[in-house]
Amino acid sequence: MAAPEAASDIHAASDAAFDETGIKRELTGLPAKLVAAAALAFSAYQLYIAAFSPLSSLVTRSLHVGFLMLLAFLIYPVGQKAARDRIAWYDAAIAVLAFVLAFYHWVFEADLIQRSGDATVADLVVGAVVIVLLFDAARRVLGIALPIVCATFLAYGVLGQYLPSAIAHRGYGFDQIIGQLYLGSEGIYGIPTLVSATYIFLFILFGSFLEHAGMIGLFNQIAMGFVGHTRGGAAKVAVISSGLMGMISGSGIANVMTIGPFTIPLMKRFGYSSVFAGAVEATASMGGQIMPPVMGAVAFIMAETLGVPYITIVKAAIIPALLYYATAFWMVHLEAGRARLFGLPKSECPNPWRAIAAKWHLLLPLVVLVALLFDGWTPMFAGLVGLALTAILILGAGIVAGFGSTHFRVVFWVVLGVGLAVYLKQGFDQYGIGPILALIGAFVAWSLVAHGGRATLATMHRSLIEGARQAVGVGLACAIVGVITGVLTLTGAASNFAGFVLEIGEKSLFLSLVLTMIVSLVLGMGIPTIPTYIICSSIAAPALAKLGVPLIISHMFVFYFGIIADLTPPVALAAFAAASIARASPMRIGWKATHIAIAGFVIPFMAVYDPALMLQPRPPSTTVDIAAAIYVAFKAVVAIGLWGGAAVGYLRGPLNWAERIVALVAAALLVAAIPWTDQVGFALCAALVVWHLVRTSARPRKA
Repeated sequence: MAAPEAASDIHAASDAAFDETGIKRELTGLPAKLVAAAALAFSAYQLYIAAFSPLSSLVTRSLHVGFLMLLAFLIYPVGQKAARDRIAWYDAAIAVLAFVLAFYHWVFEADLIQRSGDATVADLVVGAVVIVLLFDAARRVLGIALPIVCATFLAYGVLGQYLPSAIAHRGYGFDQIIGQLYLGSEGIYGIPTLVSATYIFLFILFGSFLEHAGMIGLFNQIAMGFVGHTRGGAAKVAVISSGLMGMISGSGIANVMTIGPFTIPLMKRFGYSSVFAGAVEATASMGGQIMPPVMGAVAFIMAETLGVPYITIVKAAIIPALLYYATAFWMVHLEAGRARLFGLPKSECPNPWRAIAAKWHLLLPLVVLVALLFDGWTPMFAGLVGLALTAILILGAGIVAGFGSTHFRVVFWVVLGVGLAVYLKQGFDQYGIGPILALIGAFVAWSLVAHGGRATLATMHRSLIEGARQAVGVGLACAIVGVITGVLTLTGAASNFAGFVLEIGEKSLFLSLVLTMIVSLVLGMGIPTIPTYIICSSIAAPALAKLGVPLIISHMFVFYFGIIADLTPPVALAAFAAASIARASPMRIGWKATHIAIAGFVIPFMAVYDPALMLQPRPPSTTVDIAAAIYVAFKAVVAIGLWGGAAVGYLRGPLNWAERIVALVAAALLVAAIPWTDQVGFALCAALVVWHLVRTSARPRKA
């Protein structure tokens, strides 16, 4: 098939039309090599930190932000009208300045500790310059919205004493502001930056390695092989492949730009409208941030903030994630039935088992990663081992490709697999990561002389560069949002909003949830998911917890709506990304995506009223009721089925308006958390099914 080649051409065109992280330079020659060298150095630094942890935490964070700003100023021009084919001298100077200043915490580490709370003029000047540079870097990469929000909070910290007494604070000096935001670990070098400098970068690099090794093609082949020939198969391929890709990337808009160039034209080719095709891809791709095992960066920040193992976040997310994708799958199935859209010819669908057999080694790192996470290992360790295993497998696959005998290949993989398993089980605690790195080094040396080995090394080289470039947007968002959390911590302003939410919650928990949802959606329309979550979790989540909502569910609540904001017009980043490929109105795609992702609006509310949906104990119990979890999940599935039928107007056949109203009412009753509503909802569901079957059986269905 020529689809993958065509997809790459489309991807090249669409990439120029939309980019989630600002306007990038298009460099060649020496400037391109300088950027590549900086990106390689960034990846090497992060891998060294992950493997050996040689520096203190604050120094690690400072250098991480320094690398982020270095790449930001080299890759992103100062404005839209600036030249994109070269690096301006002033941008090069600013990039070097930002990187050099990142060493301030390292060079003067002992002095800064000794004079903690008594900053010198040099400390304040360097801190102020770094904060200004960070704002400019974030503006270039993430757009103007987030820096404006952060600047508003910064202005509040500086001038808040002049505001009305209800929201005023006692006033803080310039030295206190800079000390809070730059010199400590509660500002731009706070927990989000720590997570970016450790877990997030490793998992971005992990996804980059798998992507360049051919994981996207494997996922597409698996999805096409299993569902491509079924009714509406093209759209189902989009849902499944985007869900699978989301398991390793954790970035919604990146999923749109990698999977979308293949799936959106495929859907249009088989009869779906451009709007529906774009909406399906946007909806499915955004679910990647809540799909375990590698969820979005927010999941790692949440685990660090709550002080719980990452696996706890994964467990809470797994049922809602499956429900989210079940909704998308069900909606495209119903739309295909309504529009009488058929699947791809069986002859055009690849054999999924053959695809797995050809690239089975790409699945191993994902399996090992999941196993390590569920076995209780930290995300840092799991990510490092998963990344190292990916590198070994990519290099090993390139080496064995030159073996003439199948027996040699089998022996090679068996010996390698057994050796790694034994070492990780028995030798890792004693010798650490060193022997694994030595093995990778030996494979690199072997690849230099093996047939086709240099192509494999080129893949590794591209993966390291692209991983570092992809980390820039995420890392800068984590750093600049520290301005907000730092000001909130210093002034105690979060308690004002929390008090307002608590006051409303005394009258109605539902109204408090709606208020929190609106704040999350409004913030999320203009800024990325990470700062949306951090702001809302700092302000609203503690208030919801005081109202009796389990802490992890209150954080997941704002997380979900921060994600859905990328689908919600007027500023729907995922819809704009899909629109650049589908060649359709981003507003129409956004509204249709909101329509398809309706479960994303309902599931967080259901989880608040019944924590079993997120595998959390029902108060006052301290253990999870598995039977309750199964029941509420089943109830959610039935509600999703009814909701989809009511929205699309189709089940076994077309639904009339009376049937659609009954389906909508039954779904709403199942979602409601009042004891008698479940019985009435199931009764209405049963009556609707019988009614619809009788009515559609009375006349022949159209093919």
